[in-house]
Amino acid sequence: MPDHQTSEVAYRRLFETNMGIMPGERVLVFSDTIRLDETPSASDLDRRIRLNAAAHDVAEFAGRTYGDADFVEFPATPASGAEPPEELWAATFGRAIIAALQSGGLLAKLLAKAAAPEEIDRAREIVLERRDDVASIIIALSNNSTSHTRYRALACAAGCRFASLPHFDPEMFYTSMTVDWNALAARTARLVEAVNGAEWIRVTTPNGTDMNICKQGRHAGGDDGLLTAPGSFGNLPAGEAYFAPLEGKSYGTMVIEWGPTRKLDEAVVLKVENGVVVQIDGNDPHRARLEAKFSENANCRNIAELGIGTNDKASRPDNVLEAEKILGTIHIALGDNSGFGGAVSAPFHEDYVFYQPTLTAIMADGSEQVIISAGSMLL
Repeated sequence: MPDHQTSEVAYRRLFETNMGIMPGERVLVFSDTIRLDETPSASDLDRRIRLNAAAHDVAEFAGRTYGDADFVEFPATPASGAEPPEELWAATFGRAIIAALQSGGLLAKLLAKAAAPEEIDRAREIVLERRDDVASIIIALSNNSTSHTRYRALACAAGCRFASLPHFDPEMFYTSMTVDWNALAARTARLVEAVNGAEWIRVTTPNGTDMNICKQGRHAGGDDGLLTAPGSFGNLPAGEAYFAPLEGKSYGTMVIEWGPTRKLDEAVVLKVENGVVVQIDGNDPHRARLEAKFSENANCRNIAELGIGTNDKASRPDNVLEAEKILGTIHIALGDNSGFGGAVSAPFHEDYVFYQPTLTAIMADGSEQVIISAGSMLL
């Protein structure tokens, strides 16, 4: 267990290196608690208890060191990608914005992820009219991700810098969060440039995964952990290039061996056609979980993201937040991609990590460039 001084160094690095905090800025830290209907494993229960305690510590450090910090906690949402509760919206945006969203009949629709595009635009206008009310920096230390939510998108539209740390283990402060951020940023930028030259990406792995991902008309971005510009958003620990594939095009087979926090007892095999999962096989309990999500909302079947890891200090396969950042891995997400260039909205976004991939960029003229070979980055 790190001592108090070591923790303080880690927290200061978070706020000053990753977030670029400036005098007078308002910090909001939030976390979630375990719902009564959840039954996490013993190891995940321990991590989630430590995560919540760390969130309290980070908020207390921010208030003591920088002078203006709030903390909110709430029962965990049903899944990553689901909107957080109204109490967090109120703490983030302030009473005046919330009142305006309510009077316009927008808040309930936003919370249900049922707002039409023109209603989302009106909500953005309301937030921008009072952007000074919005928190300057948000540290999202909840177990379930709020990255792919209207809440996060509207906060960033107002200029908030947003660090999302779903499934975080506080031990990561002393491992993958100690990466050379400038070197990581340069590596990620090279990868983004290479991916943006392609129209299709083919991914194969030794376990039988073979996916053709359509990038036509879509722009790859980089998550390098330096969230210092207004409106910045990313994961911490960071380290990936990513894009939202063009809907309705990607196809192939995904052989999933790792869930978000464990190695599956048996691989789950997804068949993908026309950009969505059309068949799922395997006897692991994770299959039933995915089938339930697909039944709740067909958009959960969407191939939402292709990401490529760039963090050379990341190593844990049992925690998807860090696993998807491991240098030389790729991850493919299902569900929502409306917050980063896609067109599909769903109360679900879940990443699956694949190891030892070979990734080939296919250009408009049919030429090919191997970017990763058996897990080794070639750039």
